[in-house]
Amino acid sequence: AGEPIRITVPRGSYIPAYEVNPDRHPAAIVEVPADEAAEPAHDIDLALADESGTRPSGAQMMRQLKLFWGAMAVIILMLGFLVYRINEPAPGDQVGASAGGIPAETSSVAGLAALEALPPVYISQTSEAEGPTRVASVLRTGLSGFDTVDFIGRDIAESDRGNPLQFVFVVGAGLAEGDVLVELQHSASGKVLLSRVLPAADVAAAKLDDTIADILSSTVPASGTIYGHIDQLGIQTGLTACLLLNDDYYLAESEDKHAEAYRCFETLALDNAKSPLIYAEMASLHMEAVRDGYRYPPGATADQALALGYRAVQMVATSPYAHRSYGFLNQRIGNSEEATRWMRKAYELNTYDLSMAAAYGYALIFSGNYREGAPIMERAVEASSVHPSWWDYGLFLARFMLNDVAKSERAAEALVTAKRGHYIAVRAIAADCAGKPELAKKLLDELVAEFPEFASNPRAFFVNGKYPPDMTNKLLEALRHAGLGGPS
Repeated sequence: AGEPIRITVPRGSYIPAYEVNPDRHPAAIVEVPADEAAEPAHDIDLALADESGTRPSGAQMMRQLKLFWGAMAVIILMLGFLVYRINEPAPGDQVGASAGGIPAETSSVAGLAALEALPPVYISQTSEAEGPTRVASVLRTGLSGFDTVDFIGRDIAESDRGNPLQFVFVVGAGLAEGDVLVELQHSASGKVLLSRVLPAADVAAAKLDDTIADILSSTVPASGTIYGHIDQLGIQTGLTACLLLNDDYYLAESEDKHAEAYRCFETLALDNAKSPLIYAEMASLHMEAVRDGYRYPPGATADQALALGYRAVQMVATSPYAHRSYGFLNQRIGNSEEATRWMRKAYELNTYDLSMAAAYGYALIFSGNYREGAPIMERAVEASSVHPSWWDYGLFLARFMLNDVAKSERAAEALVTAKRGHYIAVRAIAADCAGKPELAKKLLDELVAEFPEFASNPRAFFVNGKYPPDMTNKLLEALRHAGLGGPS
């Protein structure tokens, strides 16, 4: 009430009204003759003049008001520009969206999430009996350790059943008392991809872990039933497609398949994807390029591979795949102690994945611990009907160093489709040890014709591969006995 000017906003209007407070400035209210030539004085001018001793003109007041509203307009424009910049998609997102046909507004988050999406897997228990409850519990423990699927711990919702990438393990009672039926179903179609009855004896705690490891290792990894069905349907995209290409390379290694798999992971990495699988598998493929002299990626080095592998471990400290990859890299550079340590950690993070068992067994073998590594590698090979060639190669090396001719020959026979120099060499060694000189000679002729560099100096290959010295010497002696010439 003591202010010289009273400011009010009339109802229904946005424009403030300025009035002189008569209690404070009674002299400001004067009557002005209508015919006076001077410019009429506004109440606001009179009040301000009374305060300053100088009567302002109307032009000055209009100029001040214009400056005020001009400043407000600038502030509004700045705020609008700031909001636009916050919501504007990054240039990289716009490019990626254009390439993939995804609107730029949603590709930044939703598009990246779709690229990294893995098949969701559920467990549905249809019986509350003791056997199915125990099996479902072990299944839950095993699935949680796999990086290749997204295990969902709740019941599957009816609205989610149409997802073509979704799968469910159904656990129920079998026909005989104590038996448990385990089925893997494709959620969208209801197709049963695996049906296995576990006898009451297998449900016992002592055997159940190995039984579930066998089921999960044949269904959940990229080489398993789930990814095989996705490949048949042709619905693989993003990370799922890369994992299938990666598995295809290791099943039958070639430079073209290596480059295709590497480029697939590299594209996801350039899109700023966050899955540790991407960097773990890129690291392994990078080291493969170093070892085999592949042209892509150009100028590949072991240090680059180690950097990729360590990044994967840092991204998710509980990822078995990341730990296995880093152990593999250390094995390749000859650091057997570190390789065994990282592989052991991977195996401990998921004992239900036989590929982790194979990696750990391989590390033990290349550290010279053949007796401990052989049974672990053998468990992985025997439990998996389809697996990479290096599993059989590692098992051969372990059994060969333990002088187990029968088992080493059987492991070598599994390498018949793997056309690589050192695989043909161990097949020739196995044939010679088994008393088959004709087959050994045929294989050595193939080795000399197709892999002359290896045949002329096998020691260089084993030394570069960081083979244990005793293994290198025994392999060279066996090759000479089979009939291969060249330096020792």
